[in-house]
Amino acid sequence: MTILTRHAKQGSLDPLAVDELATSLRGELTRPGEPGYEQHRRVWNGSVDRHPGLVARCAGVADVRSSIRFAREHGLLVAVRGGGHSFPGYSVCDAGMVIDLSLMKGIRVDPDARTARVQAGVLLGELDRETQEFGLAVTAGIVTHTGVAGLTLGGGLGWIQRKYGLTIDNLLSVDLVTADGEFVTAGETHNTDLFWGVRGGGGNFGIVTEFEFRLHPVGPEVFAGPIFWAMEDAPEVLRFYRDWIADSPDELTTIVVQRRAPALPVVPDELVGRHLIAVVVCHAGTVDDGERVMRPLTSFGRPLLDLCAPKPYLIHQSMFDASYPHGWWYYVRACDVAELTDDVIDIMVEHGRRIVSPITTLGLWQMGGAVARVGENETAFNGRDAGFTFNINGNSYTADGFDAEREWARGCWSALAPYHSGVYVNFLMDEGTERVRQAYGPAKYDRLTALKRRYDPDNVFRLNQNIPPAP
Repeated sequence: MTILTRHAKQGSLDPLAVDELATSLRGELTRPGEPGYEQHRRVWNGSVDRHPGLVARCAGVADVRSSIRFAREHGLLVAVRGGGHSFPGYSVCDAGMVIDLSLMKGIRVDPDARTARVQAGVLLGELDRETQEFGLAVTAGIVTHTGVAGLTLGGGLGWIQRKYGLTIDNLLSVDLVTADGEFVTAGETHNTDLFWGVRGGGGNFGIVTEFEFRLHPVGPEVFAGPIFWAMEDAPEVLRFYRDWIADSPDELTTIVVQRRAPALPVVPDELVGRHLIAVVVCHAGTVDDGERVMRPLTSFGRPLLDLCAPKPYLIHQSMFDASYPHGWWYYVRACDVAELTDDVIDIMVEHGRRIVSPITTLGLWQMGGAVARVGENETAFNGRDAGFTFNINGNSYTADGFDAEREWARGCWSALAPYHSGVYVNFLMDEGTERVRQAYGPAKYDRLTALKRRYDPDNVFRLNQNIPPAP
């Protein structure tokens, strides 16, 4: 017998119906007070503390369909969880139902066709492990415990994006369960409107249960890693970096990071806690070419630490894992800028010097290359012409100091406001409808609301960067 608690929607759940759902699932249904509930309600961002009434841990499409139908029948708020890495914590809700896809771990690589079919519970590191066995990869983020599903549906940045495009640029098809529990497939030749929408429109149109990706030859070794300079050298480093990347090949993708040096085994004790600027690189071509391309940067100025070297692509993909573990408190503000002007550099340096928390970071992603060569209207993703994308992380280990870090991030973002040209939707917090509209631009937003009206007119899937259905 199910015991209703304050976590369940009062008066809406028939205990017998809940038990019937639990019995019908090939996965498992977890309720408050049961073993595993505390574990399954937790998400990556430790600042998110919510208590769903039910967690449906789905083992396959049938479980997903049963769960969404149950939630609709009983009027439950729905959260969908792939990897649970949403910055604002959309992967979990209070009182409603979490449809948890984390048990759906199937990966099937076809090395001859250079494709992979990937279920929605797969994490980036798991996908990389399978594809790299055949010397292949798809653009897949920078933290291996991120979920493939959320990353892909928002666009998908990563270390090989300038050579091979965003994750969505390598998406061939999806299987999706709609708000009515119907199963549909969308791709380049069928349900093309839906396929356009899921490539950047997030989880607004249904629950994607499986992705089909095009793969590319990468590695197994790449020339990659970070080079660190003292923060006082940041103005000169950033101006040199701006000129150096102007003619950089598509094989090269870089991220500039300002932070206090982390206490990691590769960082000398005398540098730990010191304010530093780093340029982190990945060259997706041959190791020899990568070393040649990197030589001007590695020899610039007075680097304090150079960790750029030949290494397995899998190792490089995991290098940021220790800096973004589960349970820390994360807050992010983000924006695109067209170019790295002197004024933008000055703002970066000023706010980099103000970093207090040992885990707060100010990151700048290099865009362009293959990302910019996809037509702006070919996918729902917006901002193909962005020069750079800022990810401004105000982080703390716990609640202590979190408010101050959040205000630092907001201050940095506000200082950059005159130069904002857009925003990457996966880097948004819970910032409201108008901010989502800005992320897509008026024309795409209107097209997305019309698509939402067709596939989810009741806005069942609203715990996301929500696009409400057109009236």
